[in-house]
Amino acid sequence: MDHVIQLVFYSDLGSDFNNVAFLVFRILFAIELFRVHGLKKFRLENGQREHVPNPLHLPEKLNGLVAGLSDTVVPFLIILGVATRLAVIPTIGVTSIGYFIVHRKDNLEVRDVPYIYTICLLLLLFLGAGRFSIDGIIFYKLFN
Repeated sequence: MDHVIQLVFYSDLGSDFNNVAFLVFRILFAIELFRVHGLKKFRLENGQREHVPNPLHLPEKLNGLVAGLSDTVVPFLIILGVATRLAVIPTIGVTSIGYFIVHRKDNLEVRDVPYIYTICLLLLLFLGAGRFSIDGIIFYKLFN
């Protein structure tokens, strides 16, 4: 069990500089994700909420819930560094489906956005939140 906890929460990127740089990356990335995509979930345009594509033909409420949480809740978890590796998984799903399915026939300029988001989220999945995060605090409290 300790190994699973370490896998989820441990993320020390070496030097303080690396950890601070990744903290800044995490915060700026999550703010942009929320500002550009999350806020659209709350806005009404022509009396309608944003249409969320459903290429997997999930139940509409489930599809909207996953997309909504991925763009509104997950950015705050990323900023705080709370269970970051677990938190980014649904958003990786949403952005990779956007790249590989929804925008597969679009030109590269359109496909670039979900591609870059997916790459950034994969970086967070592989590296974790870094030492300066709630994950780091939890790991330190449990294992020191």
